[in-house]
Amino acid sequence: MSVYSKKKVLILVKTYPALSKKYDELVCTAGLTEEGEWIRIYPIPFRLIDYDKQYRKFQWVEVNVIKNDRDYRPESHKVIDIKTIIPGDTIPATPKGWEERNRIILKNGPGIYNNLEDLIKQSKKNNTSLGILKPFKVIDFVATETEREWDQAKINTILSNRQQLRLIENLENDLKTIIKKVPYKFQYVFQDPSGRQYKLMIEDWEIGVLYWKMYDEYGDETIAIEKVRKKYFNDFVENPKRELFFFMGTTLAHHKSASPFVIIGVYSTPKYSLETMNTLFDDLPEE
Repeated sequence: MSVYSKKKVLILVKTYPALSKKYDELVCTAGLTEEGEWIRIYPIPFRLIDYDKQYRKFQWVEVNVIKNDRDYRPESHKVIDIKTIIPGDTIPATPKGWEERNRIILKNGPGIYNNLEDLIKQSKKNNTSLGILKPFKVIDFVATETEREWDQAKINTILSNRQQLRLIENLENDLKTIIKKVPYKFQYVFQDPSGRQYKLMIEDWEIGVLYWKMYDEYGDETIAIEKVRKKYFNDFVENPKRELFFFMGTTLAHHKSASPFVIIGVYSTPKYSLETMNTLFDDLPEE
């Protein structure tokens, strides 16, 4: 029988919502526990959580979780009652805040991979499904057009479920709208130290929000993509004052594939906050 436990988690990842007939809009949330261990909290219908319970990236939350018995990946847990989530302090984007973030994430965290193949090998060994990757060389940032609308069958099911829920709980508020689907997929192209090249999708919520913000402001998809590229390539990659890391994750459906990882979060830290971290790139233990 599974046992509930209370975890204090620093939120590092919120993926852009996906639609599920069973669970509504889903967001994969991941972060580090107080002990410096990865944890995935899934499924979370984030936009249906009461506003005062909606947590941000780099915010501590207390949450009662149970191991997800339908997900064999060791980091995967689930919250039975989202009303029990207690948001705590946020680590701000100030000089001291960045130092604190990097101490928790990069220095005292679960370790940093400099080669994606090493992370994949670790995944094959013990089903590791979350990790931090320092890309050796980022070559490009690519936007590719994809499906423009969600699957209509999923939308119909979700709206029907919400209607039933409203009748059962006598909800006063109008039904929340389905989040807009981003009509592009965004990918980083990067190399490892041996020159092997990868092209991985970025599933971070923030990139989707940025795209829609720029589209709403300029009313032009080409300009919106250019603005997204400016932030994710010009500012994060080409800016000599910043250091870039990827939060990597797998999906349950593709965890056993040859190359299961995607970029679930982007961590761009000012370089000044790395200067005191002499052990940042210590070698990982031998397998």
